[in-house]
Amino acid sequence: MSIEINNVSKNYGQTQALQGFSVTFAPNKIYGLLGRNGAGKTTLLNAITGRIFMDGGSITLDGQLILENDGALGKIYMMSEPMLYPEKMKVKDAFRWTKQFYPGFDEAYALKLAERFNLNVNKATKSLSTGYASIFKLITALATNAPYVLLDEPVLGLDANHRDLFYRVLLEKYSENPFTAVLSTHLVEEVSGLVEQVVIIKDGKLLYDEPTEELLQKGYTASGPAAAVDAFAAGKRVIGQDALGGLKSAYILGAPEAAPEGVEITKMDLQKLFVQLTN
Repeated sequence: MSIEINNVSKNYGQTQALQGFSVTFAPNKIYGLLGRNGAGKTTLLNAITGRIFMDGGSITLDGQLILENDGALGKIYMMSEPMLYPEKMKVKDAFRWTKQFYPGFDEAYALKLAERFNLNVNKATKSLSTGYASIFKLITALATNAPYVLLDEPVLGLDANHRDLFYRVLLEKYSENPFTAVLSTHLVEEVSGLVEQVVIIKDGKLLYDEPTEELLQKGYTASGPAAAVDAFAAGKRVIGQDALGGLKSAYILGAPEAAPEGVEITKMDLQKLFVQLTN
């Protein structure tokens, strides 16, 4: 049971948010959906959940079109930035009402997570701070037990401790009851050890869709004296470089090669690789 996005396009006036975009989200896998601001990530997630209409292409779940298909949409939950609950509704009541739309919603689990995150379930959703509003929406998403959970900027406003707790809770949930999670985030390095598959979108087009480890093996960093690094990088596919004083780092695509004395070869981290690939 996969979500298949096939040749999807979406325009906003003269802006092409998605251009012939195709990708598959397979069952029971944690994806990182990465892209710069305006790349089309939120548009893609909104298209999957039927919140916007596409200009072309199709999106299916287990071979069935998702658009206006309550059966298919009931298997997908999207956490997004806007708070869609009534402003005066208390958190505990929001949990109760969510179960009416997602029968698999685990209210006891949601209340347990609220306690772990120190979320006051007697507060109105409107009165929550930015961080606690994100916590409330994260708890709701995880408690739905939907086979597909889409998380758009899930840690917005969370401090370092709460972000770390969320990542641990997500892995706990995934290990106990596997599901597909799609994390659209700008905190690339924080999720690099969490995501199994990386989908990079640039200008509405698919740039990469690969297992994290395979993507990281595509490049490396050569660092050392500028002249030595320049000589080593000559003729190679350099996708970026940084210089400070007489030192330089070159970011190179391809398999690492033996470097001359003074030049250090290191693995490129996911954030650095993402930045260089999308420049």
